Amino acid sequence: MAELYEANFKQVSKYVHATSRGHEAIQIALGMQLLPQDYAFPYYRDDAMLLSFGVTPYDLMLQLLAKKDDPFSAGKTYYSHPSLKDADKPKIPHQSSATGMQAIPATGVAMGLKYLEEQGLNNPHVIQSNSDESQLNPISVCSLGDASVTEGEVSEAFQMAVLKQMPILYLVQDNGWDISANAAETRAQNAFEYAKGFKGLEAITIDGANFTESYQAIQKVIATIRKERRPFLVHAKVPLLNHHTSGVRMEWYRDDLEEARSRDPYPVIKQQLLDNGFSSKEIEAIENSAKTTVQTDYEKALKAEDPKPEDLFTNDFAPTPITEEKGERSPKGAEKVVMVDCALFAVEELMRKHKECLLYGQDVGGRLGGVFREAATLAQKFGDDRVFNTPIQEAFIVGSTVGMSAVGLKPIVEVQFADYIWPGLNQLFTEVSRSCYLSNGKWPVSMILRVPIGAYGSGGPYHSSSVESVITNIRGIKIAYPSNGADLKGLMKAAYYDPNPVVILEHKGLYWSKVPGTQGATSIEPAEDYVLPFGKAWVLQEIWKQENVETITIVSYGMGVHWAMNASEELGMKDQIEVIDLRTLYPLDEETVMKSVKKTGKCLVVTEEPSNNSFARALAGKIQEDCFKFLDAPVMTIGSENMPAIPLNTTLEQTMIPSTEKVMTKINELLNY
Repeated sequence: MAELYEANFKQVSKYVHATSRGHEAIQIALGMQLLPQDYAFPYYRDDAMLLSFGVTPYDLMLQLLAKKDDPFSAGKTYYSHPSLKDADKPKIPHQSSATGMQAIPATGVAMGLKYLEEQGLNNPHVIQSNSDESQLNPISVCSLGDASVTEGEVSEAFQMAVLKQMPILYLVQDNGWDISANAAETRAQNAFEYAKGFKGLEAITIDGANFTESYQAIQKVIATIRKERRPFLVHAKVPLLNHHTSGVRMEWYRDDLEEARSRDPYPVIKQQLLDNGFSSKEIEAIENSAKTTVQTDYEKALKAEDPKPEDLFTNDFAPTPITEEKGERSPKGAEKVVMVDCALFAVEELMRKHKECLLYGQDVGGRLGGVFREAATLAQKFGDDRVFNTPIQEAFIVGSTVGMSAVGLKPIVEVQFADYIWPGLNQLFTEVSRSCYLSNGKWPVSMILRVPIGAYGSGGPYHSSSVESVITNIRGIKIAYPSNGADLKGLMKAAYYDPNPVVILEHKGLYWSKVPGTQGATSIEPAEDYVLPFGKAWVLQEIWKQENVETITIVSYGMGVHWAMNASEELGMKDQIEVIDLRTLYPLDEETVMKSVKKTGKCLVVTEEPSNNSFARALAGKIQEDCFKFLDAPVMTIGSENMPAIPLNTTLEQTMIPSTEKVMTKINELLNY
């Protein structure tokens, strides 16, 4: 295949690709030994591994040429970026351009496999049978290039695999190169030496260009992991005998090509076949058959159908069953509870009903139950296997949900403060948000990420930030930002039953309603069956169309809803101000917003974020665009001051962020325009 691609370079290099040439022996040695209940995370040079799983050259070439029937992504992503859910093959969740990022999702699979075993649950993605092979314990395999092991996220994965003793094999293929930088320039030690720093991660180093040695070593390691349920690293030395990718050619920079060619695994495996009773004639027949198949499949793939323009808009999300508000929002005789308890009770009800549900993050375990007590008593009720602390590893917290979801679990995870989400954004963007779309709908990531957010009580520059504008710019996730406990509980339930990734932004200042003017965040606790669909805004304060009086619409979410309601009341203008609580930022209920603005003629968007380049400013622009003919004034926004951080000092903090008084001033400015 590599020779055919090179011979047809101009045609096949329209789209970038890399091949396994030089790495074939170790890849095939591994691929031949994995079972349908196993999970594999190949990287972009692993086409030989995919062939050994039973993927055909035609399948790979459909992806090479970005064809509509590409079985992995329907033409949406690169060659050898697989995703597989075939019953007879190892399962392959969505693969990004895997330069280390895949280590966390792969370790998440191993964590999920261990959890299934501990809880006595079956994996819904694996067909259960009585065959001897199907009774073997499943493993997760993460394939990496040696250069990618320097990524910090790989360290997070190794740390958790050792800490929790997970059944995972890290296969590190070391060809001595990054792209043009070699190992001596970029690595203080190889992966085998690096693994020694992780107590409990056993490692071996082998000649990955020798098929027999590789097969026997992998066989022993896999047997150990299946039996002893612990992590293992195999460091395989291999030559790189082809270009880094089709766009970065080896002759431009390589100074070791002759030495690399002297370690070609292909002559070695041919000799091993001869040594094991195959004749030269039989080997030649195998070669000729392979060449014929490859040529035939290539010609067939060239003629395959290309995607149509409308195919762009498929599988960004999996369908959700929650499309209507259902259940009792305000049961008779129920007590009012604070917002944080509405969330706590929602999670407790879900965990009681679904053993697939588990909760983890920093300090959510039994000793504390969350820094806001948002997980209080859950570990005591459901055990440390289902509610547990993680290290300070936001990337792992977020990215492991890809693997947990892929084995049929529903993780609820927490980033302790919105200010701490930044290390997790790579996983949220690269792995979580794109999985459904780039796997052509096979692997949506079913997870909930809870994020306490916003300024509250002089939290200072690292405990007060608002980050929704960054989150809303990640397509492929749903985002809630409720203003009260009933909505939070209903949205939490909807998020659980939604097969897609959901981020719930929970304002810390509303958790306990201790901030003056936020009593409206407390709610009668909804019944257990209450669900609130995403994308349904709430006209919290509704007015009628008036010809002789100035009216406005205020659009907000979270804390801004309370500033708007309080300002309306203090101005005595409840009959002139319509207040819309968005509830969710994606999907966004544009219909309700536009209908209101067309009625009132003026609009103010209220946010706690600095308004420059914000979600609120973008929404204001959209309203202006859609409602221009109905407007009597520009759509205005109010947010925090455009400064780098929220200061610690109370006076400075209050100067920085909006307030009821500031919203009142802005309302008067807009009414008098």
